[in-house]
Amino acid sequence: MKKNIAVVRGDYSSPEVIEQTIRVLDAIAEKYGHEFNYIEACIGGAAVDKFGEPLPQTEFDKCIVSDAILFGSIGGPKWSELPEDKRPETGIRKMFNGMRLFANITPTRLWRQISMMSPLKETLVGKGLDFTIIRDLTGGIYFGKHETIHLESNLEYAYDIMQYDSQEIERLCKKAFEISNRRKKKLCLVGKPIDLDTSKLWQSSLYKVGQEFPEVITKEMTVDDCVSEMCKNPGQFDVIVSENMLGEILDSEAGAITGSLGMLPRCCVNENYFGIYGISLGSSPEQAGKNTVNPLAGVLSAGLMLRYALGMTKEADDVDHAVDRVLDRGYRTTDIMSDGFMLVGTRGMGDALVAEITGESEAKTFEALKEVEKMMSEKPAKKEPETEAKSEEKNNAETPAEENKEENSGAQ
Repeated sequence: MKKNIAVVRGDYSSPEVIEQTIRVLDAIAEKYGHEFNYIEACIGGAAVDKFGEPLPQTEFDKCIVSDAILFGSIGGPKWSELPEDKRPETGIRKMFNGMRLFANITPTRLWRQISMMSPLKETLVGKGLDFTIIRDLTGGIYFGKHETIHLESNLEYAYDIMQYDSQEIERLCKKAFEISNRRKKKLCLVGKPIDLDTSKLWQSSLYKVGQEFPEVITKEMTVDDCVSEMCKNPGQFDVIVSENMLGEILDSEAGAITGSLGMLPRCCVNENYFGIYGISLGSSPEQAGKNTVNPLAGVLSAGLMLRYALGMTKEADDVDHAVDRVLDRGYRTTDIMSDGFMLVGTRGMGDALVAEITGESEAKTFEALKEVEKMMSEKPAKKEPETEAKSEEKNNAETPAEENKEENSGAQ
C-alpha cells in the first residue's frame, strides 16, 4: 500500500523526534510491504524564518493533499515577541480551520514499566493506565465573543460567551462513540449540566448519537468530580468526551498523572480521521541538539496515524508492542529514567524500536547492554603505596637480574 505523509519537523528539539519516528515508520513499511512517501512541509517557527509567516499557502497545500500529517511541536522563545499573526502557534489554528479539524484525541496511557514515574500511588497505577480523552477544538468559550467594558463608575465589566450548536456536539460525540466502540465500550461525558445550558445540550446530543451505538455504556460526570476521580480511581475510565475548555483541563491532568509528556501522543482530526498526528511535549528548546528528548510520544502518535488515518491496525499494534518490549528491556530516556535501567538518547531509543520491529533485538538485549555498561564503569584496582621496606626488598630482588645481564653481555 502506498501512502503520502506530509512531514512537519517542527522547531527546536522536535526534528530529532520526527527523525526517529520516520525511522520507525520506515521499518513498518519494509516489514509489511508498504511505501510511505514523505512530503516535507515547513510550518511554525521554521516557516516564519524562511517565509516570514507561520503557514504559507504552499505548505498548507502540501499537507491538505496528503493522507495524513506527521507533526512536530512548533514555537518557542525565539518567536514569542512577534505580533500574534506572525507567531508559530497561529499556523496551527489556521490549519484547524482550513482542514476542519474538530476533534482532539489524547490517548492517556501510563505504561506499567514506568508506573513509578506517576505522582499517584503505586497501588492505583502499578498495572498502568489506559484511557482516551476526546475534546472539541473549534467551539466553546475560546471561540465565543469576548469583551471588556469600562463603565463610568471606573468599574470594569468583562464577559466571555460559551456557545455550541447541536451539530458541533453531535459530530464530536460520534467520534467518541466510534473510538469507544473499538475499546471497552464505556463512554463518560464530562460537563457542568446543573450550571451551564451548553452542558445540557451536550447531554441531549450525546444520548441522541448514542442510539446508533447501543453496545456502548454511557455515564455522566461533572468536571470537578472527574478531576478528582482521575486521581483517586483512574482505572474506571475508558473514553472521556468533553467540550473545549473543560477537556483541555482534563488533558493537562492526564499529562501529569502519566509521569511524562514525552510518552503522551495526540491527534487532531476531522470526520475521516485526516489531520495532525503529533507530540504534546512542546518543542523543548532546552533539549535541542542534545540527543536527550524522548521520541516515544512522536512514535506513538505515528501509531495513531497508522490506526486511524491509514487504516493499518496490525501495523499500529506492532508499534505499540515495540514500545512495550523496549520498555520491558529497560531502555529509558532522561525523563523516564530511574535506577537500574539503561539510559539512552533520542537516537538510541530509535535504534531499540527499529530493532524490535525488524526482529533484530536479540543482539541488543538489555542484559547484554547492562554487562557492557558494567565493564565500562569498572575501574582498575588502586596500587598500594610502597613502604620503604618493600621498596628496598624490590630493589634487592632486581639487583641479581641486572648483574646477570651484565655478565652475559661481557661473555658475548
